Amino acid sequence: MDEKKIQRINELYHKSKKQGLTEEEKKEQKELREEYLFSIKNNLRNMLNNIDIQEADGTITSLSTKDKTRKV
Repeated sequence: MDEKKIQRINELYHKSKKQGLTEEEKKEQKELREEYLFSIKNNLRNMLNNIDIQEADGTITSLSTKDKTRKV
């Protein structure tokens, strides 16, 4: 997500607190927030998938193989 979209999320938030939002702005805010959350979740999933753990028996396993939500 680029910086302009994050700034727009913040603008809409501040406007909602000061004077309220139109229905169109509420829809835009909701869509931007969903995109932001998707981006955060994706980044976290990618970071976790790049982590390897050492099992008790000494073998190394990638977390990506343990991810039940991962689509192959």
